[in-house]
Amino acid sequence: MSGGNGGTKPVIVLVHGAWADASSWDGVIQRLQSNGYTVYAPPNPLRGLSGIPSSDPAYLHDFLTQNAALAGKPIILVGHSYGGAVITNAAVGDPEVKALVFVDAFIPDQGETLGGLLSSPPGSGSCLGGNPTEVFNLVPYPGGPPGDVDTYIKPNLVPSCFASGLPASQAAVIAATQRPLAASTLSEPSGPAAWKTIPSWAVIGTADKVIPPALLEFMAKRAKAHITRVNAGHLSLISKPGVVTQVIINAARTTG
Repeated sequence: MSGGNGGTKPVIVLVHGAWADASSWDGVIQRLQSNGYTVYAPPNPLRGLSGIPSSDPAYLHDFLTQNAALAGKPIILVGHSYGGAVITNAAVGDPEVKALVFVDAFIPDQGETLGGLLSSPPGSGSCLGGNPTEVFNLVPYPGGPPGDVDTYIKPNLVPSCFASGLPASQAAVIAATQRPLAASTLSEPSGPAAWKTIPSWAVIGTADKVIPPALLEFMAKRAKAHITRVNAGHLSLISKPGVVTQVIINAARTTG
C-alpha cells in the first residue's frame, strides 16, 4: 500500500477518550479501512496520566513500541478528548509516530493538569464542571489510590452534554455503555509534550460542551496544529466521521 508521498501507508492508531470505548471510532475505522489503511483502536485503560505502577500513556507507549505488528512501520496517532492527553505523553520517544491528530481533544503542555485547563479562562463553562456529585455517579474501585473513585456521567446529563447533537436513542446507548475515568486523573500533571516535535492536526467541534471551543482553539494553536473546525458537539468522531477521517488521511499523506 502506498501513501501520498509514494511510500508505505502509515498505520493509524486511534485512542478513545473518557466515558467511551473503541467503538466510538467505528465510523472512522470503516472509512479508513475502505481507503486501504491498517487501523488499530486499542483500549484506553482510563486510569490516569502518571499513575503508579502504570499509566494510560505507558500502556499506549508499550502498545506502539513493543507490538510486533507495528515494528518499523510509520504511525499516525489519533486521540479523542482525554485520549489527546494520552497520545501527547505516549508518543514521546517513539520515532515511528509521524503525526498526531487531536479530535475534540486535550493537548496539554508539560506540568498542566486537565482540571487546571478546564478551570482556566479559556476552559471555563464545561458542562461537566461544577459539583462532581451533581455531575457524576462516584464509585470506589479496587486497588486505587486512597480516596480515588471512578466517575460515571449521570445518564440524564449525557444527551445534552457529552453526546449533544446525537439522536436521543444513540445518546442513551452511550450513557449505558460508558467506561469510567478515575477522578484522580484530572489532577495529575502531564509529562513532556510530543506535539512540540511531532506535526499535529486538530479537529475542533464548534459546539463542544465538554471542552469549550475556546480552550480547544487555544491548545491547538499553541501546538501549531493544522485546524479543521466542524459544526459538532464533543463527539464529532461519531457525528461527523467523514470529516474526522479526512483530517487523519491528510495527516497521513503529508507525513506518512
